[in-house]
Amino acid sequence: MYCALDVAKYIIDKCTKERCPISNLQLQKILYYVQREFLQIGKEAFMEDIEAWQFGPVVPVVYRQYCGFGALPIKVRYDVEVEQDYQRIINPIVERKRVLNPWDMVNDTHAPGKAWNLIYREGIGDHHVIPRELIRSKG
Repeated sequence: MYCALDVAKYIIDKCTKERCPISNLQLQKILYYVQREFLQIGKEAFMEDIEAWQFGPVVPVVYRQYCGFGALPIKVRYDVEVEQDYQRIINPIVERKRVLNPWDMVNDTHAPGKAWNLIYREGIGDHHVIPRELIRSKG
């Protein structure tokens, strides 16, 4: 298992190299989808919790690292490696999601009955941790 910042750096580097850089909002949603995929196969992509924030699931440590970019693309290169088994799971998610409108991903994660929605509850659960089991089972 990796720390969330290492997974984020891998994703950012991949997107930058492939000339499809992503914003912090996109990064947060992609991290959520990556963690969900790993949880669904009985593993964890990273150890940090994901919280329910106003615009969807957020990994706070990653958010703080990249929030200075605002809505701009994060065009940074990193020398970070992840195992091939991780890449086989992460890469297709990144490639599918990075081309989507970020607000479409927000709408997806906000859908009724999904993990974020069950925790956020119109702001009552703002910044509360989304339990891993809920991410795994409700997406």
